[in-house]
Amino acid sequence: MDRRTGLLALAFVLLWNSGFIGAEYVLPHAGPFTQLFWRYLALATILCLGLAVGGRLCWPGKSVAGAHGLIGVLAHAVWLGAVLLSLQAGVPAGMVALVVALQPLATGVFSGRVTGEPTTLRRWLGLSVGFIGVGFTVVWRVRGGASEAWGYYLLPFLAALAMTAATLIQRRLELRSPRFRLALGPALFYQCAASALVLLPPALLAERLRTEWSAEFFAGLAWLIGAVSLGAYGLMWELLKRIDSARVASLFYFGPPVTMLMAWIAFGDELRWTDGLGLGLVLLGVVLAQDGSKRVS
Repeated sequence: MDRRTGLLALAFVLLWNSGFIGAEYVLPHAGPFTQLFWRYLALATILCLGLAVGGRLCWPGKSVAGAHGLIGVLAHAVWLGAVLLSLQAGVPAGMVALVVALQPLATGVFSGRVTGEPTTLRRWLGLSVGFIGVGFTVVWRVRGGASEAWGYYLLPFLAALAMTAATLIQRRLELRSPRFRLALGPALFYQCAASALVLLPPALLAERLRTEWSAEFFAGLAWLIGAVSLGAYGLMWELLKRIDSARVASLFYFGPPVTMLMAWIAFGDELRWTDGLGLGLVLLGVVLAQDGSKRVS
């Protein structure tokens, strides 16, 4: 990984994991589906206006728009919907981040079959070490009194599968289907527009779009839109152009320990020595996952 790619990866990790904190900050003011609907409606509007002013707003065709819309629904609506429902149920933000522990392994399992990029033996070792680091961190927290949260982990499982599918589909399009490629701006527009359409029915039926319009809500929503949905997602797709999907997926292992650190700063959540040890294992796993020569299927 070259220096520029490494800096992009660092920025992605920080911005991506700030989304858990921002979402928890906004949740008291709007339900999960309503929050996400306003977020992606605003994003689609901003992107549409920006593309129109720049003369880049165009219809790429039903199949291309549909492919990017599917990626958006998986990577935004399903992923974040499951995460926010878990947070609303009272699961701490750092523990909800456990969902990212499953995605790198799932990506490693399927990347060879879907993208034609088999995972190397060293990367399998790195992914496994990273998973152990995440598991160690979370298990100790559960033993410390959070065991009631286990029942809500079915939703994060769904989130992990959705993001894995979105990552692999995006990478496959980059490698094997040039006609489906779109510039970042148009791609994000179709992803956000599709997400807003999918989120509207549950926001209306389950939550009636109830929203507490406050300064805190607007501040949190602005961060989620600018830093996470535009910044972090844009960096993720840029990284997928530079490196293979398994290496990008390994960065998600930073989720639980980094989010726990951010939650400690933002909300005063307890930070334990086991979190630090888990982060050390995660760092080792990510380093191992970044290179290798012997390929395995």
